[in-house]
Amino acid sequence: MATVQHSFELRAITLPVAQILPTRLLNKEAPKSQKFQAILSSVREIGIVEPLAVYPERKGAKGETFYILLDGHLRLHALKLLGIDEVICLVSCDDEGFTYNRQVNRISAIQEHKMILAAINRGVPVARIAQVLNVNVERIRERERLLDNIAPEVVELLKTRMVGHAIFAILRKMKPMRQIEAAEMMIAANRFTKPYAEMVLATTRPEQLVDKKTKPSTDLRPEDIARMEREMEKLHQDYLLAEEDIGDTMLSLVIAKGYINRLIRNAAISDYLSRHHPDLVDGITSVMDAIATDARSPERE
Repeated sequence: MATVQHSFELRAITLPVAQILPTRLLNKEAPKSQKFQAILSSVREIGIVEPLAVYPERKGAKGETFYILLDGHLRLHALKLLGIDEVICLVSCDDEGFTYNRQVNRISAIQEHKMILAAINRGVPVARIAQVLNVNVERIRERERLLDNIAPEVVELLKTRMVGHAIFAILRKMKPMRQIEAAEMMIAANRFTKPYAEMVLATTRPEQLVDKKTKPSTDLRPEDIARMEREMEKLHQDYLLAEEDIGDTMLSLVIAKGYINRLIRNAAISDYLSRHHPDLVDGITSVMDAIATDARSPERE
């Protein structure tokens, strides 16, 4: 039986920040984003939780090894802003981040709720959690109460789904059995958005609501709702078709990008292109940056 090849070295290592080379530039808005501010606050308060992913690239003039950064550009930028000189890294066995990033699971709203609840139960002050996450205390309180009056069956159905926090406030207006039906409808349609949840609420019979007065005013007729459901189902099928194709397409692009990268790293080829075809070099660089950005979708820092 063939041995499974490891994607990373078995042990993490501590590297000087100066020896880690980013593979892309952050856009001007990234450091101003709420996501970056949360990362900056977290690194400042408790350090790096998720190690950077790097690949050993080349030796420097003094014999030191430089590492290509495959994942963690926002974390690296935060480390530089805070003046931190060393960081824990995972060393990749390959010089591309496509496969790695495709396997990363985002934390769901329910998982986040359980983590916050566990921290509070262990005696961590709510203010401290809010400070680490760079949000106000009320936001933490809202996430603490996220599953209040939500049926346990719904929690089980949605625990790994990327459901927005606002959806639970809508589900809370329904009785337990209707909550379960709504969750099953969202899963069947693969729609976990607030507008879809509001549509389900709008079509809920008064006796299935916790408070009949909370039913939103709507002019939707049964035929309008049926048409919307047909359109959403068609959209879902189109999405599935596109999703099937994009994986193969992106994999081909990443392989081509790796090959072109190796060509450009050849000093003779790079020098020739720079002297005779500078516009071509700029074009190739732009295309490879675009491929690298798309390969990290859904958005990954």
